[in-house]
Amino acid sequence: MQKIQLNNLVRSATFFQHAGISIVFVFLPIMAMEVTDSVFEIGLIIASFSFSEILSQIYFGRHSDKKGTRLKFIRIGFIGCAIAFGLHYFADNIGLLLLARIGAGVASGIMVPSMIAYTYEANHEKRRAVTVISFHALGWLVGTAAAGIVNDIKLTFLISGVFFLIGLLFTIKMPNTLQEKELKPGTTKNVIIKNRFLFISLLLRHIGASSVWTIFPIMLMEKLGAELYQISIVYVANTLAAFVLMNLMASKIKISNVTKFKIGIGGTTFVFVGLALIKDWWMAMPFMALVGVTWALLYIGGSFHLMENNPRSTSTGIFSSTISIGAVVGPIIAGAIAFAFNYVSVMYFAIVIIIVAFVVSLKIKSQKIVSATPI
Repeated sequence: MQKIQLNNLVRSATFFQHAGISIVFVFLPIMAMEVTDSVFEIGLIIASFSFSEILSQIYFGRHSDKKGTRLKFIRIGFIGCAIAFGLHYFADNIGLLLLARIGAGVASGIMVPSMIAYTYEANHEKRRAVTVISFHALGWLVGTAAAGIVNDIKLTFLISGVFFLIGLLFTIKMPNTLQEKELKPGTTKNVIIKNRFLFISLLLRHIGASSVWTIFPIMLMEKLGAELYQISIVYVANTLAAFVLMNLMASKIKISNVTKFKIGIGGTTFVFVGLALIKDWWMAMPFMALVGVTWALLYIGGSFHLMENNPRSTSTGIFSSTISIGAVVGPIIAGAIAFAFNYVSVMYFAIVIIIVAFVVSLKIKSQKIVSATPI
């Protein structure tokens, strides 16, 4: 199979994978308000997805390296997500919604590390892998836009399930390439110790970001009078910027992966300074575009740095799990701060913790000579 054909299959699967996740993501805090009046419980509902995803990503990411295969985990993940996300439609109380979120987290965690590793391994030119992974952002863009167009929170869950089924169809034609089995004991621990400053800074950044994303749609609606489709427009600015920059990184941006990661971490601070000052919903758009830029930098920079220097599925599993840990802790903190103070106080918390994350990231050192070829 030609590389172009394979990359198009991976692009399509990646696109529908993230469209399925994102169409649910934006309005989930609003749906949670329909089953509970407590901001703290809303935080728990949102965190439950990431909590289950943490263990799933670490376990199945390591298991993928041990087996030397990716495709089996990718396909199982697509099937599981189609079922779990579709079941959100029937969640009319807090217990069922929690159960659906946990199931979705487990299913998503099965395929995420293997999908990233498969994409990386399918391309000898790593800059081409960046363009494939950029369909992650394009999927988020389309999913977010679709949520606004549908304008029906319950219906988005059914559409999400359909997206995952379509993604599964593309994986059927993808070849089951085998990699060398990684059986060395203590691999997970060694990867964490070796890259501890990267993981700590990523964790702190994502705790701050996730705390804001928990209350941000509610703030736009309750405080700034935004409609559902307007919230969707705001989030599209984020994903569009990420997609464009990821493709530019494949051809134009010639800086090391570690430098990309550091810029992505530090630049996020300015996002929440701006969001704390906005007076109308549309004012959030340039700052959401900026968060798309910073996310693209830290995601590509961090994950590619890890895959260049560590067992791929194991390291990306830990990378994704670190993001998920932040997505567990952040919503709980957001719920507590918003309950005790107000929504803007959550922004201030995010600013402080992300500044700390940037300081930690300065301790990361490149472990590999950077090629002149942009990645």
